[in-house]
Amino acid sequence: MPVSGFEEFKLNKQLLTALSEAGFAEPTDIQRQAIPRILGGQDVLGVAQTGTGKTAAYVLPVLMKIKFAQGHDPRALIIVPTRELVVQVCQHISVLGKYTDLRTVGLYGGVGPKSQIELLEAGVDILVATPGRLMDLYLEGHVALKKIQIFVMDEAERLLDMGFKPQINRILEVVARKRQNLLFSATWSNKVKRIAEDFLESPTEVRIDPQTRTAKTVSQLVYFSPNIKSKIALLDRILVDHPAKTIVFCKTKTAATNVFKYLSRVEGDDQVRLIHGNKAQNARLNAIQAFRESDVNYLVTTDVAARGIDIPAVGLVVNFDVPLVYEDYVHRIGRTGRIFNTGASITFCAPQDEYHLRKIEKLIGEKIPVSEVPEGVLVSETPFEEKQAQLREIDLQRKKEDPEFRGAFHEKKWKKKK
Repeated sequence: MPVSGFEEFKLNKQLLTALSEAGFAEPTDIQRQAIPRILGGQDVLGVAQTGTGKTAAYVLPVLMKIKFAQGHDPRALIIVPTRELVVQVCQHISVLGKYTDLRTVGLYGGVGPKSQIELLEAGVDILVATPGRLMDLYLEGHVALKKIQIFVMDEAERLLDMGFKPQINRILEVVARKRQNLLFSATWSNKVKRIAEDFLESPTEVRIDPQTRTAKTVSQLVYFSPNIKSKIALLDRILVDHPAKTIVFCKTKTAATNVFKYLSRVEGDDQVRLIHGNKAQNARLNAIQAFRESDVNYLVTTDVAARGIDIPAVGLVVNFDVPLVYEDYVHRIGRTGRIFNTGASITFCAPQDEYHLRKIEKLIGEKIPVSEVPEGVLVSETPFEEKQAQLREIDLQRKKEDPEFRGAFHEKKWKKKK
């Protein structure tokens, strides 16, 4: 019989009260399937699209099983790839564990370890950490891992993409051998499959719509736009036609900075925030916090913010550039349409991006609808240098598909040489 409400999981009163106050009315598909299995003590591999409630799917059972503050050392360990995700998971635990006395500590790099060490010394029940900072503090003797009962690895595919496999292997060597293991991922790749084989023992797989890579709550459109100047004019019109909290994703830090400067001039400095890899972590967190909690309507970013950032009010995602890592498309558009909400995604495709767009469509198993550029939007002629850069990139793409392809104009160059 399907679960219609969280009370059917037999959660305790503290958790049910917190869920009600936080506005969680009914479980999502991943929660329906994962929570009872985790509560039953099974190792679980959970795969579901971004924005479907994976974090609560493991946080609720962890809170239920750990129950109350006890001892000095952590009994649950949650590993995530970035500082932003540490903060987000800690916030989830704070909201859902509001009426428990459980102590949660977040460990991440980019800041001095002193305050984190002080929190560890005061005692901790649930530890949320990035692999690097966790191992640093473990090797210095500030944290013990032999009492871990539940070990969660979240955003597994990104942990691997970011090169954390050596640290993960080291963590697996030092945590308690008798434990429950949970692995969650938005995508199912060979890399994730391999680490699941190393990490999980006879796991139960919970895979939600594994053939559909994009959330059904997000509409998708693509506009073909020939150059950067035309994209800016199109963005201007899109934001007028779609008044909503919006994230604009760009391929490079330079593009993100230029779009940010333009939107700041048009919309006002108080309406726009920018994050990319060169921004200090505090600046990135502050920008996300302002976007989440204030009247800031626009966040311009590179893919540093594509995964795992949970801002429920986002109504629109604009891909100013088509991503070169195709799975990033899924994560980008997953920033909207989160947990029972609907959202829209719009992608701008320049000539050199069409190759990547087709690869994305193959990945997600669907064609993205094409929309005509709205009447009145100025489509500019592509400057010579930008046109040449596009043609060079298209040549490289064709060579990648056909090693014998010699490039546009090759025959002409050859005749001239003769």
